[in-house]
Amino acid sequence: MIIIPILNESTQINDLINHLLWIKKFNLDVIVVDGGSTDGCTKKIIDSKIPLISSSKGRSIQMNAGVTLECYKLLIFLHADTRLTEHAVMDLLKLNVKEDSWGRFDVEIIGSYSFFKIISFFINLRSRLSGIATGDQTIFISYKLFRRIGGFPEQPLMEDIEISRCLKSISKPICFTSKVLTSGRRWEDYGIIKTILLMWYLRFLYWIGVNPVYLKSLYK
Repeated sequence: MIIIPILNESTQINDLINHLLWIKKFNLDVIVVDGGSTDGCTKKIIDSKIPLISSSKGRSIQMNAGVTLECYKLLIFLHADTRLTEHAVMDLLKLNVKEDSWGRFDVEIIGSYSFFKIISFFINLRSRLSGIATGDQTIFISYKLFRRIGGFPEQPLMEDIEISRCLKSISKPICFTSKVLTSGRRWEDYGIIKTILLMWYLRFLYWIGVNPVYLKSLYK
């Protein structure tokens, strides 16, 4: 089951819908979880007949809300601006899911800057060395393990870091080298150097125990 949290995604909703319809061709189920969109994007989801549910706002809250059925062995959490490649889908389909299975893919940032390839390389290297996955890398977790740890911590930022810490204390992550593609629009809008420094700063503050609510205000 692939779970996609959304909130006011009208600028990219058509591309997301096309991607999810492509994913369904591989007999993978998808569900979109809306956090209260007001820009009309949910109507397009409904018209496409892709399953849609609503929840309270917050990425971690929405992802937890999407885990509704026990019939799925593996849960895949896909961000609205990230796309699976065919190689990534094939790796998912071939995966021997065990009770403690979890992991992520290598990420490739897509945009107009050639420097994105270097950033992507270091994100993947850091993840492989640290055992910490980011949401942009499309985290996947076995259903039983997800329930065992209580799902994503319902905090406004760094939920991917926190759940990775918890998961890696149980088992090592599966680090697929197959790629997922994520939008570089955030980097392009705010500047590469500024974005890198901001993310390092936020991670450092989180590491020393600063409240995620305050970090969210800095992120905005």
